[in-house]
Amino acid sequence: MSAASCLLTEDQFLCSICLDVFTDPVSTACGHNFCKTCITEHWNINFPCRCPNCKKAFSRRPELQVNTFISEMVAQFRWSTQQEAHQEASSSRSEQQESKPGEVSCDDCTGTKLKALKSCLVCLESYCESHLEPHLTKSGLRRHQLTEPVENLEGRMCAKHDKLLELFCKTDQMCVCMLCTALDHKMHSVVPLEEEYEEKKAELGRTEAEVRQMIQRRRLKIEEIKRSVELSQEDADRGIAEAVQVFTALKESVERQQGELIDSIREKQRKRDKQAEAFIKRLEQEICELKKRSTEVEQLSQSEDHFHLLQSFLSVTAAPPTRDWTGISLHPASYEGTVVRAVKQLEETLSELMKKLLESKLRRVQQYVVDVILDPDTAHPKLILSDDGKQVRDGDIKKNLPNNPERFSYCPCVLAKQSFTSGRFYFEVQVKGKTKWDLGVARESINRKGQIAASPHSGYWSVCLRNENEYKGLADPPVRLYLRSRPEKVGVFVDYEEGLVSFYDVDAAALIYCFTGCSFTDKLYPFFCPCFKDGGKNSAPLIISPVCHNE
Repeated sequence: MSAASCLLTEDQFLCSICLDVFTDPVSTACGHNFCKTCITEHWNINFPCRCPNCKKAFSRRPELQVNTFISEMVAQFRWSTQQEAHQEASSSRSEQQESKPGEVSCDDCTGTKLKALKSCLVCLESYCESHLEPHLTKSGLRRHQLTEPVENLEGRMCAKHDKLLELFCKTDQMCVCMLCTALDHKMHSVVPLEEEYEEKKAELGRTEAEVRQMIQRRRLKIEEIKRSVELSQEDADRGIAEAVQVFTALKESVERQQGELIDSIREKQRKRDKQAEAFIKRLEQEICELKKRSTEVEQLSQSEDHFHLLQSFLSVTAAPPTRDWTGISLHPASYEGTVVRAVKQLEETLSELMKKLLESKLRRVQQYVVDVILDPDTAHPKLILSDDGKQVRDGDIKKNLPNNPERFSYCPCVLAKQSFTSGRFYFEVQVKGKTKWDLGVARESINRKGQIAASPHSGYWSVCLRNENEYKGLADPPVRLYLRSRPEKVGVFVDYEEGLVSFYDVDAAALIYCFTGCSFTDKLYPFFCPCFKDGGKNSAPLIISPVCHNE
């Protein structure tokens, strides 16, 4: 019998009404088996009497007969199942681990508490593997809701109604029981915990994705900062190398010109010494001749021989072989001209080195070129912008445009569409043929209505041209600029973090003006002011030009 029962499964011994293993199995006239209590209660509330399986109707309630064969089989099956469960429980108990501090322990274990494998939200208890077995095998218990082991299962009961918190009130954002929905949370939006769980889980998934994106963005920012540090180090190394090169060349030039200057002065002094030596030698020779003549005159004057005195008189009184030294002098040598020429040559050398340094600097900042396009929504109504947004000029006629907050209403200005809140950027503007213009950058919060006094204090960092040749750096106060040549193309470079705004004469590779130590906290926009036509003298446009890197 035991061997035969092992071939049978639990499903073959289940009552179709209670879905559990038969208890006091009985058979109907149609041959189907049920628990005696189950079929009796079923027929007590259902008339006429029908078989729950085949739906056969009976004119009167049939007499139920105990199915002894099924009873014996069920008993044997129960005994076998219990024995197997007991053996498995004993085996698994020996293999299971004791619960450690912080872990959920089995509520049914006596003595040594084993680690819980699951918790039942209906029984409000946690079970180890062996004590969980009834919930996995018995049909009535299999309908219970199991979850991962959790502490404080009593906390899942409503403190007010002592019912399971199996619903969620979306209105009050809290777990509630069935009675709560009928009393305290009436008319609230209430859903099953599972539904809210899925919704919150999906929301957590989105939050997790957002957090991962935030982490990724920060990792990218770290890489960006590291790269920025590397670039900064490269710039520092390049700056040091250029400084060493420039000052080495300057030092060599100074030493060379100093040597040449000293040699020139010494050579001039040697020539003066040689000339003085020749004069002295000649004078000494003449002194010897004159002494000789003096002796001859003295001797002749003492002679008593009339004939001899007269015969020799002409020879001793004739002009001696000397030169007239009256207009001849040797003044101290002047070396001021030599020193000035040397300093002038040094200045030219320094100027050449400065030019090379600025050319190198301009090439570096041109690497940060950005594509700048003018924003028509900011342009003064008299300004005309090209279709590609690269040119702007005064149209002399005020157009009927919306006076939106971004638009300049009094000064003929316009901003670019692009804004910058970090990093470096560079752009070039052709100013050829103009007698007036303003160029630079401006912060987003500038005043655009009424007359504007452009300065860093009011949010503008710019340079300007007035009266064809008057250049100014519009600082606080403005600084008059004296340029060697009139720029035809102006480059504008900004280093946001460094607080630097520089202006270059692109063709001459010369620095026009530089704002340093600026504190930028707002968006920065490229700023353009072509100024009014001024009777046609200033009708040329400002043109945002493509950058041609100087070689």
